[in-house]
Amino acid sequence: MPETKKRGKHGGGNDTGAAKEPISSTGKAVLMAHHAAEYKGLDVVLLDVTGLSSFADYFIVCSGKSSRQVQGIADNLEKEMKEQGLKPLGIEGRRDGQWILMDYGDVIIHIFYEPVRYLYDLESLWSDARKVQWEESPA
Repeated sequence: MPETKKRGKHGGGNDTGAAKEPISSTGKAVLMAHHAAEYKGLDVVLLDVTGLSSFADYFIVCSGKSSRQVQGIADNLEKEMKEQGLKPLGIEGRRDGQWILMDYGDVIIHIFYEPVRYLYDLESLWSDARKVQWEESPA
């Protein structure tokens, strides 16, 4: 995990100075999951790790079919969040594109190259976490 500035569990990331209504952890996580899927993130899973983790409330796990796709998902997600006034506290793994971790304080995003995702199997490691149904219901 990158060395980052000190922050509260729900803090960080929004330092644009704009007088925007703060977004809840859940709202931020759902928004990020939508953007990850929009940019072709595969099998996007949103895990509620509240009570299981002291450093985050939500994990988002998704994957791409190539390292270039993984990097593209991360780049576009960072751009979308910046437009919302949210900046990451740290990003790891961008150069290799095998496993990119984006730390937004209360929400941590893991974007994997597909074979690496199955190797580390974070969903099993965090099997006590509740899966959040974030997708909009079909019309």
